[in-house]
Amino acid sequence: MATSNYRAGIIGLGFIGGGDQVSGDALGQQVADLDGTHLAALTKHSRVDLVAGSSRDEGRRQRFSERTSLPAYAEWRELIENENLDIVSIATYAPVHAEITAACAAAGCRAIYCEKPIATCLADAQRMVEACDQAGSILVINHNRRFQLNHRRLREHIAAGNLGDLTSAALQWSSGRLGNVGTHMFDALRMVSGREIRAVSGTLDLAGKPDCRGPEFSDPGGWGVMRLEGDFMATVDAMDYSRVPGSTIVNGTSGRALISGDEITLEYWDGTRDHWPDPNLENSGMDRAIAEIVDALDGNIAFPYPGVEGLRTLEAIVAFHASHARNAAWTELPLTGADRDIVVNSG
Repeated sequence: MATSNYRAGIIGLGFIGGGDQVSGDALGQQVADLDGTHLAALTKHSRVDLVAGSSRDEGRRQRFSERTSLPAYAEWRELIENENLDIVSIATYAPVHAEITAACAAAGCRAIYCEKPIATCLADAQRMVEACDQAGSILVINHNRRFQLNHRRLREHIAAGNLGDLTSAALQWSSGRLGNVGTHMFDALRMVSGREIRAVSGTLDLAGKPDCRGPEFSDPGGWGVMRLEGDFMATVDAMDYSRVPGSTIVNGTSGRALISGDEITLEYWDGTRDHWPDPNLENSGMDRAIAEIVDALDGNIAFPYPGVEGLRTLEAIVAFHASHARNAAWTELPLTGADRDIVVNSG
């Protein structure tokens, strides 16, 4: 039985990486509202020793070191070269995920916990998956619903046939950003339904909403329909400027599940209902992700969420852009030809 601790580092010490509220203020968000941070998840686990971080931003480095008494490197390559890391959290912007992931895998990092979306294009996502497969590293994408207890419970509930045959789903949220927010929604639908997305008919919202991460990013919302395996259809309503609450509804021949956050209500067509409140547990979804990474490194479990799942979710987002370019024509997955070269400029 493994008893030694795993050395960990964080690349990107901003909002979700370092729990930095100054960075959160720039985004108009609160660290307290997150389902965990990389800093908190790594420091809470008794078998993980967080030893250092890195950031290009001097203020973030200084605040991280003040909070943790740990060194912070200006260059991420120096971090992985000097610190002999077992686990690396990558909490940078998406365009550099592939370069950093490949370097971490080559340096012998055994687990790479990377922010979503996995990348901004399919070639980069494929590079990440292949680099980790070749090195024997675990690649984890921070789609936190994969680690939330009620989402896992619903996945098993649906697999057991309790909603009957799945017929349709409806996804909606208010902030647009198919790449940065839609990645959570699409990935969670794939998870709970157990179905792969096979085709997309999509229209982008070109209202031109500024991206909170800066003018170099452009990540529109949109509307559309996705066809999953078994002719299971899902609508998407995610315009850039909207006030609708974020929710997912999954319909079946025996009932439906209404998902809001990690709170789930089940309504059956025979008139019965069940409600699963948000567990609101002390451990966040990110805490559970780190716990399962440690268990996998110890050899106790096979990690339950392979990184290739993040690639498949990105492909559905890219398909929205490809479909939009053809006036919402149905676009089949897996994508082929020039569609695979589309870049989604998500932060």
